[in-house]
Amino acid sequence: MAHAGVTALPQPVVDTMHAEAVAGSLGPQEDADYMRKTAHARQICANLIGAKAGEISLLGPTALGLSLVARGIDWKAGDEVIYYADDYPANVYPWIDLRRQGVVPVPLKPEATGKITPELVAAAITPRTRLAAVSSCNYLTGYRLDVPAISELATKHNILFSLDGIQSLGATEVDGSGVDFISADSHKWMLGPVGAGFFYVKEDRKNDLYPALLGAWNVRSPSFIAADEVQFEEGGRRYEPGTLYLNGIQGMVRALELIQGVTVKAIHERLLMLRATALEHLTKHGFTLAHADAPAKAQSGIISIPMAGRDIKLSTQRLDAEKVIYSVRFARDKSPFLRLAPHFYTTEAELQTALTAITG
Repeated sequence: MAHAGVTALPQPVVDTMHAEAVAGSLGPQEDADYMRKTAHARQICANLIGAKAGEISLLGPTALGLSLVARGIDWKAGDEVIYYADDYPANVYPWIDLRRQGVVPVPLKPEATGKITPELVAAAITPRTRLAAVSSCNYLTGYRLDVPAISELATKHNILFSLDGIQSLGATEVDGSGVDFISADSHKWMLGPVGAGFFYVKEDRKNDLYPALLGAWNVRSPSFIAADEVQFEEGGRRYEPGTLYLNGIQGMVRALELIQGVTVKAIHERLLMLRATALEHLTKHGFTLAHADAPAKAQSGIISIPMAGRDIKLSTQRLDAEKVIYSVRFARDKSPFLRLAPHFYTTEAELQTALTAITG
């Protein structure tokens, strides 16, 4: 129950990656079917966010896409970037490092950990705002971002919108139509392998994002000979500098086929039902959830239990005894949270076992 951390690989994903590895031991890893496979991978990733295949670069991890955004924008001294200082570090460091270029990082200061609202973002926008960089769902508390509302704000104020999508994709429907950049590895809710992921750049924003990494794959190099000037490949290849992680990408594709077979809508409904079950049990035993009273549109599959003042060691020992996989995370003030992140195949009985271990 740690899909907000690192998923266990489903057997069909393992089988696919094994078959790819065996094929690569018997012949070229970049076989004759290479271009078709990568085209299919781009399309299935695009389907997840309502994008076009040509807007998808097959790049992981999430931090790579976020850094490509930070390094690819033509910043001017005094430009501002909105971010959340208590976000996952991968979505913090690229923005605060821009201080070296004279960019001003503007931190969001929510009333409660992870509660990033449209009103909060709107209040941070100024005439100098160039980019809003936020996460689709807070990794610590599970509070989910209103992506369409932030998209509307970005359009209204003519600013760029970068989304770290790793804590939502595969668990919640994400409409990417109003987002300029989305970065996500597949190793959480998408049920894929670590290091395989995708980076989305809206088609009409490619001229706003110069490729920060250059190589023989994204720069046109006829007959593998370096050209006299840099001309980028079209589509998603524009941001892919070199050889792709083919085995991992095929594993990610198989995982997304599984997810899209169930449908993300059905998965999201299932996760909210499990969350409600958890909240009922926790409340009955004197515990609660982070953002327990969040509206449905802000709820996610992350079940984050504040453990300040409680014997978290005893709870984790009982979880270990039941062989439950979980996560322990901390807020900036060092207060601990015990985090469960079940997926659609988690049964009510399995969740109940975990909850009973926590509450005693």
